[in-house]
Amino acid sequence: MDATLAFPILVFLIGVALLFDFLNGLHDAANSIATIVSTRVLRPHYAVAWAAFFNFIAFLVFGLHVANTIGKGIIEPDVVDAAVIFAALIGAIVWNLITWGLGIPSSSSHALIGGLVGAGMAKAGISAAVWSGLSKTLLAIVLSPLVGFLLALVLVAIVSWLSVRSTPFAVDRAFRILQFVSASFYSLGHGGNDAQKTMGIIAVLLYSQGYLGADFAIPFWVVISCQAAMGLGTLMGGWRIVRTMGLRITKLTPMQGFCAETGGAATLFMATYLGVPVSTTHTITGSIVGVGAARRVSAVRWNVASSIVYAWVITIPASGIIAALTYWAVLLLR
Repeated sequence: MDATLAFPILVFLIGVALLFDFLNGLHDAANSIATIVSTRVLRPHYAVAWAAFFNFIAFLVFGLHVANTIGKGIIEPDVVDAAVIFAALIGAIVWNLITWGLGIPSSSSHALIGGLVGAGMAKAGISAAVWSGLSKTLLAIVLSPLVGFLLALVLVAIVSWLSVRSTPFAVDRAFRILQFVSASFYSLGHGGNDAQKTMGIIAVLLYSQGYLGADFAIPFWVVISCQAAMGLGTLMGGWRIVRTMGLRITKLTPMQGFCAETGGAATLFMATYLGVPVSTTHTITGSIVGVGAARRVSAVRWNVASSIVYAWVITIPASGIIAALTYWAVLLLR
């Protein structure tokens, strides 16, 4: 495809990608603020502003390992064209809107990955997938909530032991302050991992059209644009999912909120530095379940947690099917 002739289409697709990034922030705002809102440490509108700021500055903390994984490690770069990217984004956006409307905290990350795989396979069959990168991502579906669960569980045990001689009032006051720190770290991890996925999409699109030359790289303007779009989406909030994440899974105290956010943040930091595109939704859900289970198993509303798991399981195939149908529809309209 001639790069000059493709420029208007390229601009349109970059706009669609940034729209996805905005919706990602909107959809996943709950991941960053659910615990600090449910413990009443911050009011919702202050909480989203706090989270949006740390979402935006995440590029100052992390490298671009996740963006490179998305750009080169999910489907073969040679398969990528305007129709594939458009179909992948539509698959992810439609699935995000469906789950957002229903208040289901599904994974925007896996919706995007499912969209890429669905559109790529619709064009080139099973050979379109880069199985080494894809298998690493699929493994993270299981490991990220499990790691978040275990870290949160251990943190609750440690913090409870350290606080055994303190009064409940003193513990509550201390962790109300500490939750500002843990929420900041979690929002940094969220912005660092999730915004990079859209960076990878835009960069592989630019590369496929010849705008990056011979070497794949992430231009700085792409980094800033994606971080800004995600921060703006977070600023708009996602109140339906906040209710599910912060109130319906288990009742949280400030100490438990701190442990959930810290366990989730540690998981995201590790994954981002390793270049693994994990789900922030999976991670924080696992952490919230972990702190609830540390109190007692019956404290977790397992029917709510299980419905979230069902959404996780179907996200990649559902967004992939939507993307494949979109790709074939684009071919018919050409």
